[in-house]
Amino acid sequence: MKKVFLLAILAGTQLVFGQNDSIVLRRLSDEILLQGKCYDDLRVLCKTIGHRLSGSVQADQAVVWAKNTLKDAGADTVWLQPVEVPVWTRGEEFFKLQTPRGEWLPIPALSLGNMEGTEGSVLEKEVIAVPDFKTFASLDASEVEDKIVFFNYAFRQDLVNTFEGYGDAVAYRWNAVNEAAAKGAAAVVIRSIGTNQDDVAHTGSSHYVAQGRKIPAMALGNASADQLFLACKAGKVKAQLMSQCKNQGTKISYNVIGELRGTDFPNEYLVVAGHLDSWDVGEGAHDDGAGCVQSIEVLRTFKSLNILPKHTLRVVLYMNEENGMKGGLAYADSALSKQEKHLFALESDAGGFVPRGISLEMPEVMKKKVQAWRPLFLPYGLHDFEKEGGGVDIGPLGKQQVPLAGLLPDGQRYFELHHTPVDVFEAVNHRELKLGAWAMAALIYLVDQEF
Repeated sequence: MKKVFLLAILAGTQLVFGQNDSIVLRRLSDEILLQGKCYDDLRVLCKTIGHRLSGSVQADQAVVWAKNTLKDAGADTVWLQPVEVPVWTRGEEFFKLQTPRGEWLPIPALSLGNMEGTEGSVLEKEVIAVPDFKTFASLDASEVEDKIVFFNYAFRQDLVNTFEGYGDAVAYRWNAVNEAAAKGAAAVVIRSIGTNQDDVAHTGSSHYVAQGRKIPAMALGNASADQLFLACKAGKVKAQLMSQCKNQGTKISYNVIGELRGTDFPNEYLVVAGHLDSWDVGEGAHDDGAGCVQSIEVLRTFKSLNILPKHTLRVVLYMNEENGMKGGLAYADSALSKQEKHLFALESDAGGFVPRGISLEMPEVMKKKVQAWRPLFLPYGLHDFEKEGGGVDIGPLGKQQVPLAGLLPDGQRYFELHHTPVDVFEAVNHRELKLGAWAMAALIYLVDQEF
């Protein structure tokens, strides 16, 4: 492993190394675990602003918070990059089932993002339940027309990697509404895309195909989904659905960007990133407040230890990852038009749980170089450097051949909280959050030295 040799002209003016990389990484760890600000930053973001769907007043407040927090962290420069984002509002909503006694029982449900509701009117229809797309495809349109279609596809519990399970099930959130609309359905409900066995509903992004019918779509809590499926198997079931959600055009929001200028290659960039927006339920603590404060912590730690990066370290807090990805596209378009040279981009968008590894999306020769650093990370619990991947917002940079990486926290609890009202500050552990920030700082440091 290459040794780092930095010489201070005056004692205390710059971090002095005659040390190998493991010593530097330990200093990063001590600074973050003992003096780290990311947990306190997350508390402020979650408790004073809360959820922050792009286009909302809270998202505007989050932009101001991010700009000020980056300045306080010691960024040399902070600026706002305009992004045109969709404006979608939820409003009031409910889903109720008719009991055998004729009463209407409310059950946990959330409208899916980007959907159109019922304009506040109550839609009362029969429910038809199907387990999957294949079964639905076998139905005649006459069996579906003017009914609420319930897709009861469950998150696969047999997949140890929960992100594989999410990738498998999320098609129902994304496209069930279009499949049902094409056969004349009045509305769609799906089983929430989550590993939890409680009755917390999960929202998330959906979409309408061009020229498709725009019918309402909601997700039910998993316990209620179990009950509804059994009821549909037993006989005829009616439901009431009301939703005020609607799309209201677009507005200008912002990516928030802060830099530490590089000493040797100031026009070459290392990106560390999270997304500032969240869904409009809960507080967006794990998704993705954690990634934002961890990214800021990387910059703060470098500044505090007076580690002068050779390349410019750029923190990018993206807007609109959840329901449009406009921030990631805007940043990549800007980088391309300005012909900026990006050497590397690292994203944290998988929660603030204890880090287990780093996913890699880069040429094989670079990948092997990063994987050779595994022994430096093992004492901190990181072992998995084999998975492929980067992140949603940095993905457009990857299309420009920029090497990508993603922080891999333990994922077993993430999809209990993902896109739910229970994704709150109290669900984040301060040590796990800080260890994730350390992993990002350590990787950025090594890339800065070696790439």
